[in-house]
Amino acid sequence: MGIRGELFSTKVSCEGRTYFFNVKQNRMGDVFLSIVESKPTEADSFDRRSIVIFRDDLRGFLKAFQATLGYMEKPGTVSTEMSFEPKDAAPPRPRPGAPSARTGDGSKAGPPKKRRVVVRRKPSATDDDSPK
Repeated sequence: MGIRGELFSTKVSCEGRTYFFNVKQNRMGDVFLSIVESKPTEADSFDRRSIVIFRDDLRGFLKAFQATLGYMEKPGTVSTEMSFEPKDAAPPRPRPGAPSARTGDGSKAGPPKKRRVVVRRKPSATDDDSPK
């Protein structure tokens, strides 16, 4: 795995802006796409904006994105014929370490449970832990 969980990265530069497309994996094994726009400011720094799209949301994102591109090509019409899946698309592969889609008795399991993330902060020197 690359720096900061990067699995793949590419960039596109056009008219003073640079777009970074980074595929990353977080600590819990979730793969996501991070799209970052970077442009120079007048103060010799960069203005950066980013969006994150998780793997489970990519198909819907691509469908909406392609519908938007279709509209931009022919304003006033929305093409419903555009496909957002490649012709040679293979079924999605399970994540390493992810539970199987089947239960022990061979029946299909329901949708995966959402993970709960708990963030704990370290106590600082100013926190008073002594009993009162």
